[in-house]
Order: sequence, then C-alpha cells, then structure tokens
Amino acid sequence: MGKLYVVPTPIGNLKDITLRALEVLREVDYIVCEDTRRTLILLNHYGIKGKKMISYYEPKEERQIPKILRVLEKEDVALVTDAGTPSVSDPGYRLIRKCIDEGLEVEVLPGPSAVITSLVGSGLPTDRFLFVGFPPKKGTKGFFEELKNCEDTTVIVFENPNRVLKTLNVIKEVFGGNIKACIAREITKIHEEYIRGSLEEVIIQLENREKIKGELVILFRI
Repeated sequence: MGKLYVVPTPIGNLKDITLRALEVLREVDYIVCEDTRRTLILLNHYGIKGKKMISYYEPKEERQIPKILRVLEKEDVALVTDAGTPSVSDPGYRLIRKCIDEGLEVEVLPGPSAVITSLVGSGLPTDRFLFVGFPPKKGTKGFFEELKNCEDTTVIVFENPNRVLKTLNVIKEVFGGNIKACIAREITKIHEEYIRGSLEEVIIQLENREKIKGELVILFRI
C-alpha cells in the first residue's frame, strides 16, 4: 500500500522549497498536481525527470480521486498545488480526506504558505487570525458582515487583482476606513510589495495606480 505525500511548493521564488520536498518529488513515480505545466517548471528547474503526472483541479477533482486511489494501492504519490501548501484554499483536502477514510497513510511536509508569509510581513498582530480564502463574488457584504463578532482578529483574504478594490471598499463599508490593513502583493517574487496603513490609506494607494498586478493577499485587523 502506498503513501500520499502532501508537498508544499514555492509561492513565487523557486528557491523556497525544502530539501525534504525535493527528496520526495525525486523518489515518487506519480505526482498529482493542479496544472501540469506549472509543476513541470518546478521539476525541470531541479532536474527532476520522468514523473507520471495526474491533473487534479476544481471542479473535476472528484473524477480523479478514484484513479489516484488505484495508484495508491501500489505506489507512493506526491500531491502538490501550483503554489504553496496543498489543501489551503485548494481542493487537495478532498483527496486527503478520502485517503484518511480509506485508511491510507498521509504524510504532510511543512513548507511555503502565502497565508503565514503575508501575515508575518503585514506587521499586524499574529496572536489571533482567521483565514477565509476567496470571498464570494455574490453576497460579498454579507460574507464580511458575518465576521463582525470576530473581535481582535487579523483576517486574511485571497483576492483577484481585478476585484481587489471592490472587495476593499466592501470591507470599508462593513468595518470602516480606520481599521489597520495591509496588501501583500507578489510575495517572494521580484516585485514583492507590502502596502500598509489604515484601510482608507491602502485603498487610496491602489486607486492611484494605473493597473494593479500580481497575486494579492488582503489582511485587516478587526
């Protein structure tokens, strides 16, 4: 019976991967990944060749789980995502849960996470935080209003650059513009940036830009 290895991958800088993660990726024959093209960039960078890739992404992950379980009957398998730790705002948790239900061994490696990296870099309190993933496109205001009871909490939100200003203004409507906030952009990449200040100040900085680019994390303190 095989083992499922949950392997974090870099969130930007390809050097941000552990020796143990590389060891697992070299030893397994099968790698379950979100986008085979993105994973191949990482594998090629480290000279890892000849791996059998199984694509696994939302909303088709349920279709792939039986296939992966059949492989795990005989072989070890590594689960990766495009960037960061699998299962964090990612359908990897469904495969992990199914393996646990089936009595298969799951080993999780520590590694890169945009959630923790952005939280530490934000300068906001880290004693109590809540990660909520991507907010819904509909009912965004109601989504944030449900967080009003989470006092003294740093909230961490993933968002698309095309929607970030709209989402920030909804947060302002719910919590006001004076709360402390931060945008973490392009974490670990060449153009890494942290925009810190009151929520109002962060919004003004972004509004003054011709275009907002890159991967974004919104953080604010309630």
